Amino acid sequence: MLRLSKLTDYAVVVLSRLEQDGAVVGGRVQTAPGLAISTGMAEPTVSKVLKILGQAGLVEGVRGARGGYRLARPLHAMPLAEVIVAFDGPIALTACVDGSVNACETEDHCPVRGRWDPVNDAIRHALSGITVADLSTPAGCAPMRAAASIMNLMAE
Repeated sequence: MLRLSKLTDYAVVVLSRLEQDGAVVGGRVQTAPGLAISTGMAEPTVSKVLKILGQAGLVEGVRGARGGYRLARPLHAMPLAEVIVAFDGPIALTACVDGSVNACETEDHCPVRGRWDPVNDAIRHALSGITVADLSTPAGCAPMRAAASIMNLMAE
């Protein structure tokens, strides 16, 4: 099963919250404590997420008494794949990708080694086509209403 880490999920929430708060390129900033309150996450978790997002160039930190964080670019220009790679590493279904060595005990005689590459490429391509904005709740749409809409579609 392909499963993303909780930190990756938290990162999407933090990025979405930054946009909702107007902490966008060249705009306002939001602090880690403020984001912790508005997202309901623990402040150490938010700080850790912001640090990783900053290292990946997805958010920028502003120093000083009125410092904080803001998006490095709009969410519609931020592929989900970049967030995943920042937190979970290279996107792949198997360990034997991208020329990795000694990732598997049977690699010397594996009949399918290298054949996963097209599958991994397809997944990377699909995730690169989805932006963080695609996952964000539209303005004015409460999460419960969005969930209800999804449930209605599934019932049809």
